[in-house]
Amino acid sequence: MILDSEIRVFAPATVANVAVGFDILGFAIYGPGDEVVVKKREQPGLVISKITGTGEKVLPLDPAKNTAGFGALQLLVHLGIEETGIEMEIHKKMPFGSGLGSSAASAAAGVFAVNELLGQPLSKTELLPFAVAGEQIADGAYHADNVGPSLLGGILFIRDNQSLDVHQLPAPEDLYAAVVYPYVEVLTKDAREVLSDQLSLAQHIEQNGNLGGLITGLYEQDYALIGRSLHDVIIEPQRAQLIPAFADVKKAALDNGALGASISGAGPSMFALCRGKANAQIIAKAMQRTFENHGIKANAYPSPINKEGAIRI
Repeated sequence: MILDSEIRVFAPATVANVAVGFDILGFAIYGPGDEVVVKKREQPGLVISKITGTGEKVLPLDPAKNTAGFGALQLLVHLGIEETGIEMEIHKKMPFGSGLGSSAASAAAGVFAVNELLGQPLSKTELLPFAVAGEQIADGAYHADNVGPSLLGGILFIRDNQSLDVHQLPAPEDLYAAVVYPYVEVLTKDAREVLSDQLSLAQHIEQNGNLGGLITGLYEQDYALIGRSLHDVIIEPQRAQLIPAFADVKKAALDNGALGASISGAGPSMFALCRGKANAQIIAKAMQRTFENHGIKANAYPSPINKEGAIRI
């Protein structure tokens, strides 16, 4: 039963992988994201009436082919009310192919908005499978490292993507992210194609140590341990080539006091973890300036960890 005539929600951008957690770690930030509006309609079925903020890119209005629409459709089927009349608008407020979880934010917002319109029949956690299914429309992969934090907020650890065995990790109050998006497009599918499936035992051991160190550092609020652990020996060396000025931007972050820095998701955005708001602002500006010194326009988003995820606005 639809209780409200109209609902407007916002789902935030995210940083996936977090250097050492490929496909199993992610966190939400403040700033960019996607807005979805849903309202009751007299005719049966879900329709997408408007999509804005896409620039020259055309997104499908067919809900079955749209990340926000597909997850919402699956939710309605699950609830046994797929004929419910709902109109959806999608307002993109973040760039495509940015490494900030654009498709994930749409999927999270679409599912969350419809659930709110229906009076919250499911909890946020129960919505996760539908949001993940929505994002799968975009890149073909079933993983929650972007969509999970966009929906639920915080720093999320996904022990297993297929069963969506997800867990919130603590976010120390003084932990901030400096995220910079350069105006260069790197599609997730392309970024996956450069990855080798060959891994040495030494890489496996080192990466596992860094993952465990990062998680331990978050629990113990040990910023030095967090910094020592933010060192990706597997994915970053393969993907860095896709991002112009990557090495210089990472050096700028570290030289200005970042705990560590790496690629956000599939790139081209980069992130650094920092201690304190002032440091995050300085580091974000240094990273942005380095991109611009290479002739690449960039946006900077210094942010605390967004612990809210998708919200009504």
